[in-house]
Amino acid sequence: MMKLSPFRFAPLLLALCLPLQASAGILDDDEARRAILDLRAKVDAITRDLTTRLDAKSDKTATLDMLNQQEQTLAEIAKLRGQIEVLANEVTKAQNSQRTLYADLDARIKKLEPRAEIIDGETAEVLPSEKQAYDSAMEVFKTGDYKRAAGALQDFVKRYPESPYASNAQYWLGNAYYAQRDYKNAIAAQEVVTTTYASSPKAPDAMLNIATSYAELKDKVKARKTLQTLVSKFPGTQAAQSAKDRLAVLK
Repeated sequence: MMKLSPFRFAPLLLALCLPLQASAGILDDDEARRAILDLRAKVDAITRDLTTRLDAKSDKTATLDMLNQQEQTLAEIAKLRGQIEVLANEVTKAQNSQRTLYADLDARIKKLEPRAEIIDGETAEVLPSEKQAYDSAMEVFKTGDYKRAAGALQDFVKRYPESPYASNAQYWLGNAYYAQRDYKNAIAAQEVVTTTYASSPKAPDAMLNIATSYAELKDKVKARKTLQTLVSKFPGTQAAQSAKDRLAVLK
Protein backbone atom coordinates (compact mmCIF):
# COMPACT_ATOMS: atom_id res chain seq x y z
CA MET A 1 0.00 0.00 0.00
CA MET A 2 1.29 3.46 -0.90
CA LYS A 3 2.08 5.72 2.07
CA LEU A 4 1.81 9.51 1.86
CA SER A 5 4.66 11.65 3.09
CA PRO A 6 3.97 15.03 4.79
CA PHE A 7 6.68 16.55 2.63
CA ARG A 8 4.48 16.07 -0.42
CA PHE A 9 2.16 18.75 1.02
CA ALA A 10 4.89 21.33 1.78
CA PRO A 11 3.92 23.56 -1.15
CA LEU A 12 0.31 23.43 -0.02
CA LEU A 13 1.22 24.35 3.54
CA LEU A 14 3.39 27.20 2.28
CA ALA A 15 0.53 28.58 0.23
CA LEU A 16 -1.78 28.44 3.23
CA CYS A 17 0.73 30.00 5.60
CA LEU A 18 1.51 33.04 3.46
CA PRO A 19 -1.69 34.84 4.37
CA LEU A 20 -0.91 34.24 8.01
CA GLN A 21 2.54 35.76 7.69
CA ALA A 22 1.08 38.75 5.90
CA SER A 23 -1.35 39.41 8.69
CA ALA A 24 0.99 38.52 11.57
CA GLY A 25 1.10 42.10 12.58
CA ILE A 26 -2.66 42.32 12.90
CA LEU A 27 -3.39 39.05 14.87
CA ASP A 28 -2.35 38.58 18.48
CA ASP A 29 -0.55 35.51 19.72
CA ASP A 30 -3.72 33.50 20.67
CA GLU A 31 -5.43 34.18 17.39
CA ALA A 32 -2.27 33.28 15.48
CA ARG A 33 -1.97 30.02 17.45
CA ARG A 34 -5.63 29.13 16.75
CA ALA A 35 -5.17 29.91 13.07
CA ILE A 36 -2.14 27.63 12.90
CA LEU A 37 -4.04 24.82 14.66
CA ASP A 38 -6.96 25.24 12.29
CA LEU A 39 -4.57 25.14 9.38
CA ARG A 40 -2.93 21.99 10.69
CA ALA A 41 -6.34 20.41 11.16
CA LYS A 42 -7.27 21.23 7.56
CA VAL A 43 -3.96 19.82 6.32
CA ASP A 44 -4.49 16.63 8.33
CA ALA A 45 -8.03 16.29 6.93
CA ILE A 46 -6.79 16.79 3.41
CA THR A 47 -3.99 14.23 3.99
CA ARG A 48 -6.41 11.63 5.35
CA ASP A 49 -8.77 12.17 2.43
CA LEU A 50 -6.02 11.81 -0.14
CA THR A 51 -4.57 8.77 1.65
CA THR A 52 -8.00 7.11 1.72
CA ARG A 53 -8.48 7.76 -1.98
CA LEU A 54 -5.02 6.49 -2.86
CA ASP A 55 -5.48 3.42 -0.66
CA ALA A 56 -8.81 2.67 -2.38
CA LYS A 57 -7.16 2.99 -5.76
CA SER A 58 -4.33 0.76 -4.61
CA ASP A 59 -6.86 -1.83 -3.35
CA LYS A 60 -8.67 -1.76 -6.69
CA THR A 61 -5.38 -2.24 -8.52
CA ALA A 62 -4.46 -5.12 -6.26
CA THR A 63 -7.90 -6.65 -6.78
CA LEU A 64 -7.57 -6.34 -10.54
CA ASP A 65 -4.15 -7.95 -10.35
CA MET A 66 -5.59 -10.81 -8.32
CA LEU A 67 -8.44 -11.24 -10.78
CA ASN A 68 -5.99 -11.29 -13.67
CA GLN A 69 -3.87 -13.86 -11.88
CA GLN A 70 -6.97 -15.91 -11.12
CA GLU A 71 -8.01 -15.83 -14.77
CA GLN A 72 -4.52 -16.90 -15.81
CA THR A 73 -4.61 -19.71 -13.24
CA LEU A 74 -8.03 -20.86 -14.46
CA ALA A 75 -6.75 -20.77 -18.03
CA GLU A 76 -3.75 -22.86 -17.04
CA ILE A 77 -6.03 -25.31 -15.20
CA ALA A 78 -8.30 -25.57 -18.26
CA LYS A 79 -5.25 -26.19 -20.42
CA LEU A 80 -4.01 -28.87 -18.05
CA ARG A 81 -7.45 -30.48 -17.98
CA GLY A 82 -7.41 -30.60 -21.77
CA GLN A 83 -4.00 -32.23 -21.73
CA ILE A 84 -5.17 -34.71 -19.10
CA GLU A 85 -8.22 -35.61 -21.20
CA VAL A 86 -6.00 -36.14 -24.25
CA LEU A 87 -3.67 -38.33 -22.21
CA ALA A 88 -6.63 -40.24 -20.75
CA ASN A 89 -7.97 -40.89 -24.25
CA GLU A 90 -4.56 -42.04 -25.39
CA VAL A 91 -4.29 -44.35 -22.38
CA THR A 92 -7.76 -45.76 -23.08
CA LYS A 93 -6.87 -46.35 -26.73
CA ALA A 94 -3.62 -48.01 -25.70
CA GLN A 95 -5.46 -50.23 -23.21
CA ASN A 96 -8.06 -51.20 -25.82
CA SER A 97 -5.32 -51.91 -28.32
CA GLN A 98 -3.52 -54.00 -25.73
CA ARG A 99 -6.70 -55.96 -24.94
CA THR A 100 -7.25 -56.60 -28.65
CA LEU A 101 -3.64 -57.72 -29.00
CA TYR A 102 -3.92 -60.06 -26.02
CA ALA A 103 -7.22 -61.46 -27.33
CA ASP A 104 -5.67 -62.04 -30.73
CA LEU A 105 -2.61 -63.71 -29.19
CA ASP A 106 -4.83 -65.82 -26.97
CA ALA A 107 -6.89 -66.92 -29.97
CA ARG A 108 -3.73 -67.79 -31.89
CA ILE A 109 -2.31 -69.71 -28.95
CA LYS A 110 -5.55 -71.64 -28.56
CA LYS A 111 -5.34 -72.60 -32.21
CA LEU A 112 -1.93 -74.12 -31.49
CA GLU A 113 -2.88 -75.83 -28.25
CA PRO A 114 -4.01 -79.46 -28.41
CA ARG A 115 -7.53 -80.29 -27.29
CA ALA A 116 -9.03 -83.40 -25.82
CA GLU A 117 -11.19 -85.28 -28.34
CA ILE A 118 -13.03 -88.58 -28.12
CA ILE A 119 -11.86 -90.84 -30.97
CA ASP A 120 -13.23 -94.37 -31.19
CA GLY A 121 -14.23 -94.22 -27.52
CA GLU A 122 -10.84 -93.01 -26.31
CA THR A 123 -9.66 -89.55 -25.27
CA ALA A 124 -6.79 -88.15 -27.29
CA GLU A 125 -4.99 -84.81 -27.56
CA VAL A 126 -5.53 -83.30 -30.99
CA LEU A 127 -4.36 -80.04 -32.51
CA PRO A 128 -7.19 -77.83 -33.77
CA SER A 129 -5.54 -77.70 -37.19
CA GLU A 130 -5.47 -81.48 -37.63
CA LYS A 131 -9.05 -81.86 -36.41
CA GLN A 132 -10.17 -79.24 -38.90
CA ALA A 133 -8.27 -80.99 -41.72
CA TYR A 134 -9.76 -84.37 -40.81
CA ASP A 135 -13.30 -83.01 -40.49
CA SER A 136 -12.99 -81.22 -43.83
CA ALA A 137 -11.83 -84.41 -45.57
CA MET A 138 -14.69 -86.40 -44.04
CA GLU A 139 -17.20 -83.78 -45.12
CA VAL A 140 -16.03 -84.25 -48.69
CA PHE A 141 -16.35 -88.05 -48.27
CA LYS A 142 -19.94 -87.68 -47.08
CA THR A 143 -20.86 -85.71 -50.19
CA GLY A 144 -20.00 -88.76 -52.33
CA ASP A 145 -17.14 -87.07 -54.14
CA TYR A 146 -14.83 -90.02 -53.40
CA LYS A 147 -12.07 -88.95 -55.73
CA ARG A 148 -11.66 -85.59 -54.04
CA ALA A 149 -12.14 -87.23 -50.65
CA ALA A 150 -9.34 -89.69 -51.39
CA GLY A 151 -7.02 -86.77 -52.18
CA ALA A 152 -7.94 -84.94 -48.97
CA LEU A 153 -7.57 -88.06 -46.79
CA GLN A 154 -4.24 -88.98 -48.38
CA ASP A 155 -2.99 -85.44 -47.79
CA PHE A 156 -4.08 -85.68 -44.16
CA VAL A 157 -2.12 -88.87 -43.38
CA LYS A 158 0.96 -87.34 -45.02
CA ARG A 159 0.70 -84.20 -42.92
CA TYR A 160 -0.32 -85.88 -39.67
CA PRO A 161 1.04 -89.46 -39.66
CA GLU A 162 1.10 -89.52 -35.85
CA SER A 163 -2.33 -88.01 -35.39
CA PRO A 164 -4.95 -89.93 -33.43
CA TYR A 165 -7.10 -89.43 -36.54
CA ALA A 166 -4.47 -90.96 -38.85
CA SER A 167 -5.73 -94.56 -38.62
CA ASN A 168 -9.31 -93.46 -39.26
CA ALA A 169 -8.20 -91.27 -42.18
CA GLN A 170 -6.28 -94.21 -43.65
CA TYR A 171 -9.30 -96.49 -43.22
CA TRP A 172 -11.66 -94.07 -44.96
CA LEU A 173 -9.06 -93.57 -47.68
CA GLY A 174 -9.35 -97.30 -48.42
CA ASN A 175 -13.14 -96.96 -48.51
CA ALA A 176 -12.88 -93.99 -50.89
CA TYR A 177 -10.83 -96.13 -53.30
CA TYR A 178 -13.27 -99.03 -52.91
CA ALA A 179 -16.20 -96.71 -53.72
CA GLN A 180 -14.40 -95.82 -56.96
CA ARG A 181 -13.91 -99.55 -57.70
CA ASP A 182 -10.18 -99.05 -57.34
CA TYR A 183 -9.76 -102.30 -55.42
CA LYS A 184 -5.99 -102.55 -55.62
CA ASN A 185 -5.49 -99.14 -54.02
CA ALA A 186 -8.25 -99.98 -51.57
CA ILE A 187 -6.33 -103.11 -50.48
CA ALA A 188 -3.06 -101.16 -50.23
CA ALA A 189 -4.67 -98.42 -48.12
CA GLN A 190 -6.32 -100.90 -45.72
CA GLU A 191 -3.10 -102.90 -45.33
CA VAL A 192 -1.49 -99.72 -43.91
CA VAL A 193 -4.22 -99.71 -41.27
CA THR A 194 -3.57 -103.37 -40.34
CA THR A 195 0.20 -102.89 -40.12
CA THR A 196 1.08 -99.28 -39.25
CA TYR A 197 -2.00 -98.82 -37.09
CA ALA A 198 -2.45 -102.45 -36.02
CA SER A 199 -3.80 -101.46 -32.58
CA SER A 200 -6.45 -99.20 -34.08
CA PRO A 201 -10.10 -100.18 -33.54
CA LYS A 202 -10.42 -99.80 -37.31
CA ALA A 203 -7.95 -102.66 -37.99
CA PRO A 204 -10.57 -105.49 -37.97
CA ASP A 205 -12.86 -103.55 -40.33
CA ALA A 206 -9.87 -102.74 -42.56
CA MET A 207 -9.05 -106.44 -42.85
CA LEU A 208 -12.67 -107.24 -43.69
CA ASN A 209 -12.54 -104.61 -46.45
CA ILE A 210 -9.35 -106.17 -47.79
CA ALA A 211 -11.10 -109.51 -48.09
CA THR A 212 -14.05 -107.84 -49.81
CA SER A 213 -11.73 -106.13 -52.31
CA TYR A 214 -10.05 -109.47 -53.10
CA ALA A 215 -13.47 -110.96 -53.67
CA GLU A 216 -14.28 -108.15 -56.10
CA LEU A 217 -11.03 -108.97 -57.93
CA LYS A 218 -12.19 -112.63 -58.11
CA ASP A 219 -9.23 -113.68 -55.95
CA LYS A 220 -11.10 -116.07 -53.65
CA VAL A 221 -7.94 -117.63 -52.26
CA LYS A 222 -6.63 -114.34 -50.81
CA ALA A 223 -10.13 -113.35 -49.78
CA ARG A 224 -10.56 -116.58 -47.78
CA LYS A 225 -7.09 -116.34 -46.24
CA THR A 226 -7.73 -112.75 -45.16
CA LEU A 227 -11.06 -113.71 -43.56
CA GLN A 228 -9.44 -116.60 -41.67
CA THR A 229 -6.69 -114.30 -40.39
CA LEU A 230 -9.30 -111.82 -39.29
CA VAL A 231 -11.21 -114.44 -37.26
CA SER A 232 -8.05 -115.67 -35.53
CA LYS A 233 -6.49 -112.24 -34.92
CA PHE A 234 -9.58 -110.31 -33.82
CA PRO A 235 -11.95 -112.85 -32.26
CA GLY A 236 -15.05 -111.48 -30.61
CA THR A 237 -15.29 -108.44 -32.89
CA GLN A 238 -18.21 -107.66 -35.15
CA ALA A 239 -15.83 -107.84 -38.12
CA ALA A 240 -14.77 -111.36 -37.10
CA GLN A 241 -18.40 -112.48 -36.95
CA SER A 242 -18.98 -111.04 -40.44
CA ALA A 243 -15.85 -112.90 -41.62
CA LYS A 244 -17.23 -116.21 -40.29
CA ASP A 245 -20.50 -115.61 -42.13
CA ARG A 246 -18.67 -114.95 -45.38
CA LEU A 247 -16.40 -117.97 -44.97
CA ALA A 248 -19.50 -120.11 -44.69
CA VAL A 249 -20.77 -119.04 -48.10
CA LEU A 250 -17.44 -118.46 -49.85
CA LYS A 251 -16.64 -121.26 -52.27
